Amino acid sequence: MHVRGACATRRRIATPQTQTPTQSQVVNCAAYAGGCKVGDVAIPDISEVLKVEGQFVWIGLHEPSEELLRQIQEEFGLHDLAVEDAHNAHQRPKMEEYRDSLFIVLRTARLAESGPEFGETHVFVGPRYVVTVRHGPSLTYADVRARCESTPHLLSKGPGFVLYAIMDFVVDHYFPIVDDFEERLQALEDEIFDGNFDRGTTGRIYELKRQLVSVKRAVSPLTDICNRLVRFDMAFIPETTRPYFRDVYDHVVRINESIDSLRELLTTALEANLSLVSVQQNEVTKKLAAWAAILAVPTAIAGIYGMNFEHMPELGWRYSYGVVMGMIVATCGVLYWRFRRSGWL
Repeated sequence: MHVRGACATRRRIATPQTQTPTQSQVVNCAAYAGGCKVGDVAIPDISEVLKVEGQFVWIGLHEPSEELLRQIQEEFGLHDLAVEDAHNAHQRPKMEEYRDSLFIVLRTARLAESGPEFGETHVFVGPRYVVTVRHGPSLTYADVRARCESTPHLLSKGPGFVLYAIMDFVVDHYFPIVDDFEERLQALEDEIFDGNFDRGTTGRIYELKRQLVSVKRAVSPLTDICNRLVRFDMAFIPETTRPYFRDVYDHVVRINESIDSLRELLTTALEANLSLVSVQQNEVTKKLAAWAAILAVPTAIAGIYGMNFEHMPELGWRYSYGVVMGMIVATCGVLYWRFRRSGWL
């Protein structure tokens, strides 16, 4: 309660009075000290705010222009290569260290009707700042900011805790996607084993495998990133914050294991579907072969007596027609019984 009271007495630093096109790309920009929000900060004032001891700045950008990124680079002293990656987007998940700052690329995902939709978040972390740059379809980090501001004792840990909160938010949104994959896999399994085979089932299995590969590519690199954040000595990632990254690591491992299990099950489902289709085709082939064998008997007999030779003893016999017809019926009946008994009919 004492900390929250202290937060309430902080003064505002600078609040832009009018919104320009550049500022419309700035989701939020605020300064924090002692776990409390000091106030909103105008971009030109950032370098001055960073000079105040014990404060750090957290700024969120959404698809910023190159001009805005260059302005942010000047205020925070960001590396050229990292800024170039943040502007171009379409980067693989990674973590790079530049002098006294980190540049982390995260692939964000959200669930849509057709499957997961992917975006990107680029995070610059320094001893006294956090800059997030969002691209593509992704959820806003307003909830992350609100969560951090509601726990001043954790936010007081600085940019390291903010980085954890962002990564935890990104990773947790993969769990609903994995759950959706499991439900879709269950539906495919029911479809495969209900006996109604459809060529579209194979296409749906392949599409699900393709989406799983995309999720795997987005999540798998996070294992190495979390390991580096936990093990490497970085001054702006305090020791008290590192256990939180172990929690993110555990979540990433769980998601990776679930994805690997789903991929194996999908491979098995695809093989089972192809096998059952082959079995069905074999059953049809056996039935056709059995009926062909049965029909071959009357065809052969009719062919013999249809040759119209003049000297065929049976043609003049009074009971020849009945005997031949009885022989055809009896032979076909025996063949049908044998095929039925062997499972061909």
